Amino acid sequence: MIQKEEINQTLRKYDKKKVTIATIGSHSALQILKGAKDEGFKTIVISRKDQAIVYDQFNVGDEKIVIDDYKDILDEKIQEKLIDKNVILIPHGSFVEYVGAKNIEDKIKIPMFGNRLVLKWESNRDKQRDWLIKAGIKMPKKFSSPEEIDRLVMVKFPGAKGGKGYFLAKNKKEFNAKMKKHERKGEEYSIQEYVIGTLMYPHYFHSPLESRTEMLSMDIRYESNIDGLTRIPSAIVSGYKVDPSYVVTGNIPIVARESLLPQVLEMGMNVVETSKKLFPLGLVGPFCIESVCTKDLEITVFEISARIVAGTNLYINGSPYSQILYKEPMSTGRRIAREIKSALKRGRIEDIVY
Repeated sequence: MIQKEEINQTLRKYDKKKVTIATIGSHSALQILKGAKDEGFKTIVISRKDQAIVYDQFNVGDEKIVIDDYKDILDEKIQEKLIDKNVILIPHGSFVEYVGAKNIEDKIKIPMFGNRLVLKWESNRDKQRDWLIKAGIKMPKKFSSPEEIDRLVMVKFPGAKGGKGYFLAKNKKEFNAKMKKHERKGEEYSIQEYVIGTLMYPHYFHSPLESRTEMLSMDIRYESNIDGLTRIPSAIVSGYKVDPSYVVTGNIPIVARESLLPQVLEMGMNVVETSKKLFPLGLVGPFCIESVCTKDLEITVFEISARIVAGTNLYINGSPYSQILYKEPMSTGRRIAREIKSALKRGRIEDIVY
């Protein structure tokens, strides 16, 4: 694990008037880089060759570094080049998934916005569950083995793969059959009760500078092919053997009924306060609590993403919630840049970067 003091020493050498915001080209990079430019920062996009067309088209990077593979960012020469340019790196889902949590912890010497200590808690489902339960969050029942399955469950696999490979099962026999079919035998997995209700993904931002947790927006994920099946009459579906999948293909905006907001806000605040007790610095910046609201208007949480999530891409010009909090369009990407800008002015950049 790269120590916080090593990152602090790098930050102390930076020209604070020439800080540059960089991220890898995927996931929410367009939003992150536009938000940085809106706040007056220079920007760098580190793009894979097959993704470069996106950043040529939308021109959000003042500079583009083209790489062959996401893990090329681990190369010492690339890292030194970025550090020489006073870069603060913004992590997102693709960054965590394809570079790897362990590599980020041990090999990324570039100052990163947020707290890399959270990766140990986000990437381990047992630690994540412990965190959420300690925060007083209601979670679905967890099953420790296929033999225990006595109701509909969701089987999940590690990593931020956008739901790829997840499947439903209602008993041990079905579990074993689908593990074999999907060729997942021998892989780590978690078995979680499937709670029926409306999916809700509130997007939060915790500011250590303001000692405040904000809710900036909310979305629902559009998943293939489970959402596509809802468009086909059941009489037709019943004649075919369709295996539902949950790969995220897009996002849909949602505004919660106002009477649900106390639950939603308290969840975010409790998760942040609990994080401070579990690891130094606690949760910093954007995060998303992935939840479902039942017919009894009770919110159950099944996962947390401790970084910017792709659902925030819906709100580059702000959401109904951020429009109440701010006088100008405020995306999560811009809110990150605003926090960095404020920290630089206050001489507190070490409080939000690791």
